[in-house]
Amino acid sequence: MESELAALVNLAASAVISGMATVGWESAQRAMGELWRRVHPERADTVVAELGEARAEVLVARRHGDEQAERELVGEWQMRLRRLLAAHPEIVPELRRLVEELPPAPEEAGPRAGGVRLTANASGRSRVTMAGRDIDITKG
Repeated sequence: MESELAALVNLAASAVISGMATVGWESAQRAMGELWRRVHPERADTVVAELGEARAEVLVARRHGDEQAERELVGEWQMRLRRLLAAHPEIVPELRRLVEELPPAPEEAGPRAGGVRLTANASGRSRVTMAGRDIDITKG
């Protein structure tokens, strides 16, 4: 596979897996389902279900800071997309469109500007919970 197509596959897999952990995960799942429906309609529902499983794995990985698990998922979907593209080179435009429509994975998004500033005022018996990222709250 030529380097440009390999890069496209890598970007697509990263964008899809990264998208699985965002509020736009349904867009990533839908886009991949449409891609598979175009060339393997009989497999599309299975791929969509597997993306749902991948989403659950990504969410757990991010909650535990397990970057390796997320990289492994990206690698798995890179291989799937490589095989799909090798068998169906006519889907290159759809794969490019998928990459353009999904937000970039954090490592492709570039450095973040600025920082986070959190300010809270509490009085009486109030409770304030603030986080710059993920947070799980259980009331005890």
